[in-house]
Amino acid sequence: MELRPAGGVYVKRPNGDLALAPTPDAGWQFGPSRPPRFTRLFAGARRLSRAPAPRRPPSPRPMLLMLRPTSLLLVAGLAALPPATASRSAAATAEPVMVRINPSENHGVWEGWGTSLAWWAKVFGDRDDVADWLFTTRDAVKVEGNTLPGLGMTIARYNAGACGDAEIDGRRMVVSKTILPFRQIDTFWIDGKNPDPDSASWDWSADANQRAMLQKARDRGADRFELFSNSPPWWMCSNDNPSGATRDSVENLPVARRPEFVHYLAAIARHAKDHWGVTFNTVAAFNEPSTSYWFANGKQEGAHFPPSSQAEIIPRLRAALDRHGLPDMDISSSDETSYDHAVAAWKAYPPEVKALVAQVNVHGYQGEGGDRAGLHRMAVIEGGKRLWNSEYGDKHGDGIQMARNFHRDMAALRPTAWVYWQAIDGGLQGKGGSGWGLLDGDLLKGEIMDANPKAYVFAQYSRHIRPGMTILAGDDPATVVAYDAAARRLVIASFNGADAARAFSYDLSRFRSVHGAKAARWLTEPLGAARYQRQPDETLRSPAPSWTIPPKSVLTIQIEGVTP
Repeated sequence: MELRPAGGVYVKRPNGDLALAPTPDAGWQFGPSRPPRFTRLFAGARRLSRAPAPRRPPSPRPMLLMLRPTSLLLVAGLAALPPATASRSAAATAEPVMVRINPSENHGVWEGWGTSLAWWAKVFGDRDDVADWLFTTRDAVKVEGNTLPGLGMTIARYNAGACGDAEIDGRRMVVSKTILPFRQIDTFWIDGKNPDPDSASWDWSADANQRAMLQKARDRGADRFELFSNSPPWWMCSNDNPSGATRDSVENLPVARRPEFVHYLAAIARHAKDHWGVTFNTVAAFNEPSTSYWFANGKQEGAHFPPSSQAEIIPRLRAALDRHGLPDMDISSSDETSYDHAVAAWKAYPPEVKALVAQVNVHGYQGEGGDRAGLHRMAVIEGGKRLWNSEYGDKHGDGIQMARNFHRDMAALRPTAWVYWQAIDGGLQGKGGSGWGLLDGDLLKGEIMDANPKAYVFAQYSRHIRPGMTILAGDDPATVVAYDAAARRLVIASFNGADAARAFSYDLSRFRSVHGAKAARWLTEPLGAARYQRQPDETLRSPAPSWTIPPKSVLTIQIEGVTP
């Protein structure tokens, strides 16, 4: 901490650093000598006086990147912004964030956004309005009483079911006391007596609604599909219970049944290609396999597989896919619950098993913890693999926690795809009143309720950071930047996680044609009124434009016609 100007202009020194120089009317305050960097995302806000309009003096003097008035809000939902926040003359109440964008360094090409179809699609998979909302970018989609921006998802994860009501030589599926009906996904291989997928042992009419949503997603432009398993079919399990073994740390798939398990997954992938018109890009045999969640009285299908067993099954899966004529279908692994579990599993795989894995999947349930950077290093830099956050969900309907963790992922994990777990969710009891879903719903009655604010927060990212865009490097973990070279479009999405409004300035000095470029803006203010709200376009007049973001809000800026 030191005595520093309370307002003024940023001076760009010859070494590229920025310092705040006072203007004649600026006061003084104690604070850091430059905008905070990796502490900005969650730090409390400080007050900043209003700064004059930006100007750029000629070289060779240091370039002055002056803050504009910082009250204009970017974007937001379908409701009007409160007049106080929309006023251009209002002063920012937090110390400004200067975001330096480096177009010469990138973090990969974005593959897309998505959702898992289990369990919500078992209930709502036949609905075109839901498919339009999730898998198109239409400006306004009506779903029950909600008018929603289309999310533009292009990834659908399909769950190979494990449940059934067949009797096999006097055996029936053992049903957990706590599992709800919509969490029981039907198996196609109903009795295990005949491995031929065309025999009476298989029922391809099962799971109609989830299959319907998979095809609706395809018809609306989704182009990446993943087949995943929560548990082997019940009759393969040691205790005939697809929720897990008697003890949560015990494997429920006998070793002798492993060939049947991989055959089941490969047969579904082959049948989908031949009869559903869907070619899975990847197959994921395990779901959160290292955790201790899966036991006989569990609330969903689940199976424990330690890394040693995963390493033995993956080569079997590769061979099964090849036998079914699917040599180009990739394997994902291992969809662990946490970043640390994913690191441990990847370390445990021998080199010959790692060579069979094309994509490393991880779930984002570790929140702010976990070695995201370590997993990126091992999987991407050292391993040359694709890296996805293949499942994220939380119970907070406002979307603030989701935004925090998405930015954490983009700063350190650096995935190239991000998948939300339950697009529609009714909470632990399935009756609604939950923040888990983007839409709230009663999955027991099949009723869709209100949209949670997180549906609009998700739209701030998914409608603008599109597949094929390059993720650019920046020095602010609260900001994600993407660039479309063909369209000459720059997208900036910033999250203000502080309790007060904060000015974000964007150093665009490494881009050409900024002056005069058109900037469109959207804002979602989860604790306020704004829900993905568009404001009038603005013409940029500065190489460091600045806008104020309300507390706990997401701002998206789309700038047209710029080039690195």
